[in-house]
Amino acid sequence: MRIIIVGCGKVGTNLAQQLSAEHHNLVIIDEDEAPIQAVSNEVDCLGIVGNGVSHSILKQADIEHADLLIAVTDSDEQNLLCCLIARKTSNCKTIARVRNPLYHSEIEFLKREFELAMIINPEEAAANEISRIFMFPSALKIESFAKGHVDILHFPVAAGSPLDGITVHHIRATMGCNVLICTVKRGEDVFIPNGDSVLHAGDIVGFVASRKDAIAFFKKCHLGINHIDSCMIAGGGKISFYLAKKLLQSGIDTAIVEQDLGRCEELAELLPKATIIHGDVTDQHLLEEEGLANYQGFAALTGLDEENIFLSLYVKSQTHAKVITKINRINFETVIDRLDLDTIITPQVITADYIIKYVRTMRNVPGSAIENLYKLENGRAEALEFYLTEDSSITNVQLQDLAIRPNTLICTIFRNNKSIIPSGHDTLQKGDHVIVVTANHQTLDIKDIVEG
Repeated sequence: MRIIIVGCGKVGTNLAQQLSAEHHNLVIIDEDEAPIQAVSNEVDCLGIVGNGVSHSILKQADIEHADLLIAVTDSDEQNLLCCLIARKTSNCKTIARVRNPLYHSEIEFLKREFELAMIINPEEAAANEISRIFMFPSALKIESFAKGHVDILHFPVAAGSPLDGITVHHIRATMGCNVLICTVKRGEDVFIPNGDSVLHAGDIVGFVASRKDAIAFFKKCHLGINHIDSCMIAGGGKISFYLAKKLLQSGIDTAIVEQDLGRCEELAELLPKATIIHGDVTDQHLLEEEGLANYQGFAALTGLDEENIFLSLYVKSQTHAKVITKINRINFETVIDRLDLDTIITPQVITADYIIKYVRTMRNVPGSAIENLYKLENGRAEALEFYLTEDSSITNVQLQDLAIRPNTLICTIFRNNKSIIPSGHDTLQKGDHVIVVTANHQTLDIKDIVEG
């Protein structure tokens, strides 16, 4: 597809990298030549220096023949206007990044009036992911499928855990839990296990299950299952606002520490049920005075990666709280992986995943549709949810008779509001939601999981 990206910041750059890897025809537009040059040197794309709102610039990008325009500049208004002009001059689909909480209650209106295919709010998307983790704090990360009925949860195997030294095919029989191990991260290696794979202490394991079965499994692994009752948030930015709003709606006591007095006053007005603390969140005495030790959750969401990392390490050393760390720069992945951090959130990666999912759905083929897509372990694997809209060559055939591609696993079949961990005798049927984990990218159709 021909895709135009307007805005070459962190999100635009990440999108360009991922969409280029999927062999789309890319045009990137930015008013600053430096990021255009940097991205053009890294990926195969056409770079144009200019304002994406300009009709002449969009014509230069060949908007008339574009399939999709994605506007991710720092200005919500510029993104919306860019999409509006694109829709008025072509038949392409449009996606706008809109971040200001002012527009939060007007999203559906804006989407309808500007004829947008999608509005993406990175801060709200990140807040949603953080809140899911706080509801299940033993997990490092959670991906949800089948409208929340099925999850993939990731957690570390501790020394002495019942999983340490067990083979994958023995887990369900030994522990009596209806779960399926679908990914293992061991050091810098990521693989999709088979039944003979052995788990070891230190592994980061991803398993798929319904929420009820996940709770039972965590109990058997001697891990906590209760959501947090209180949370301290470092930094009073947009993510903090959206997160605090969700936590308060869930009945979780929430405090925000923010250094800017004016922002504290804004937050106090917007979030009257939250505790707003004016002060420097890096001041250890302040944290102690405000009862850091009593909070069950801590989210480091300041604007500085270094500050978030140091804060998280300090809180982990002083408390038993579930700690979540926002990191914007992903260049130092191997260094960050060596740190004793808990859950890491990267807003631009979450945003890119949402958009990549939509791009895949634009290429849906008859028979199956991609409902959900998540990049796992920094893009080294993918989890996809397919909805089977009609019978095909792979439906009504026992799974043991299908030539499933290597590094591909059918994790769950969601049928008639029931989650099925499939065996070789199960079949895929029309109307199923099928969750697949694969290390083979470019999976556009459920039939792509079969060889031949």
